[in-house]
Amino acid sequence: MERMLTEMPPWFWTFVALSFGGVWGSFLNVVIFRVPREKSVVSPPSSCPSCGARIAWYDNVPVLAWLWLRGKCRKCKAAISPRYPMIELITAFVSWALMHRFGPTGAYVLYFVFACALIAITFIDLDTWLIPDVITYPGIALGIIGAVALPEQPVVDHLLGAAIGGGVLAIVAVGAKWALKKDGMGFGDVKLLAMIGAFLGTRSLVFVVMLSSIQGVVLGIIWLTVNRNKPPPPPQADGFVPPAGAIPFGPFLSLAALEYLFFSDTLHALLGHARFGGD
Repeated sequence: MERMLTEMPPWFWTFVALSFGGVWGSFLNVVIFRVPREKSVVSPPSSCPSCGARIAWYDNVPVLAWLWLRGKCRKCKAAISPRYPMIELITAFVSWALMHRFGPTGAYVLYFVFACALIAITFIDLDTWLIPDVITYPGIALGIIGAVALPEQPVVDHLLGAAIGGGVLAIVAVGAKWALKKDGMGFGDVKLLAMIGAFLGTRSLVFVVMLSSIQGVVLGIIWLTVNRNKPPPPPQADGFVPPAGAIPFGPFLSLAALEYLFFSDTLHALLGHARFGGD
């Protein structure tokens, strides 16, 4: 069986990865919409947010159906946000990239689940400033279980990754609250970094924190500049009022985790070069 899989032509695995990623991207759209509202992600079937009409399976084909319907509901013709096919495309691309890196292996499956969790967390956090425990807690457990099944690093490294990742940001969050007399960082970010550490191990944490901080500062300044005259966003369902013009930190942690997943060898090589010099 393993030999048959490895002998399949590259185009076949490209097609499988893109199709598989697109289908799961469609499911992530459901997760992103329903989980913050504490609704089931499996029932009822998807429906138009405007008229409530059930969406037929052929109108749910990732990306293609949205293009075929010109971004509108088949029944009521209400506009359907382009964010839906965008998330499907992002998930399909990440699936393809993981297949290119790991091939048709257990590592591909494990890290695809990890990437899906990061994508869902990113868009939920952007919408609600919340990172659901229902994603991060199982993610922490799965990261450690995956380390047992695919022992690229000692399991203890992934256990420490979860503990240190959560501990570092917990200290930052508590310190920020003490210094600012208000919440400077949510504990959802703490649990997210614990999940990242569980999947990627202790060596990832320095890079993830560094990359997310740098990218967060740069993009945050740009975002504040562009949106400086916009009114503050409305309160969330729980009464939380997002800071005017600010961006949650979860998306930057998620982006940095994916960057480390794909470019860890390069990042470690650059760090070694910086520490010990080179030609």
